[in-house]
Amino acid sequence: MLAAARQAVLVATVPLLYQPLRQALDERTNVEARMCFYLSGLFTAAEEIQHHLDAGVPVVVESYFARCLTTHRALGAQLGITLPSWLPTPATYHLVCDDDDERQRRLAGRNKPVSRWDSLIETVTDRVTDAYASFPMHRVDTTGLSPDEVLRVIMDTETQGAHPHADSEPVGAHPHVLPAVPRHAAGTCRP
Repeated sequence: MLAAARQAVLVATVPLLYQPLRQALDERTNVEARMCFYLSGLFTAAEEIQHHLDAGVPVVVESYFARCLTTHRALGAQLGITLPSWLPTPATYHLVCDDDDERQRRLAGRNKPVSRWDSLIETVTDRVTDAYASFPMHRVDTTGLSPDEVLRVIMDTETQGAHPHADSEPVGAHPHVLPAVPRHAAGTCRP
């Protein structure tokens, strides 16, 4: 929805070519190996992101380095990571839901297989929240809000330029890649 509203390209931060290995790695228990895998995917995606930005095309991603680092550190990874200065610097939105019952309903309603890592991260949510504090981001409380209302809050928080030739179609069709983004999402303005 955000990609369509901003007329941005949607980039998967776990590139499609990584997906088969992702499934196999998610069955393992080594948190450092998993962290390195996700970092590799992010660095690969960062090249694509930079290519779009260099062409003047805005980009939207579901997650970026902050999520990878915070979740893996919360799960016990001890690798020291210093991010290079050349990485594209995003406007980041940390979507939170302060009502635990509502949050659990949302998680249960997702159309996504739950991995052991998903279950583990639910046991350390306070550590994840604390780790996110070290990254600059806009905190968006989504409690009681519909997806359209969350989109409006994000759009009102910081407006970035849209590019008329941006492609908001999905980068690949795969069960672990974000779902298709419609060309003209309901409730969004068309130029």
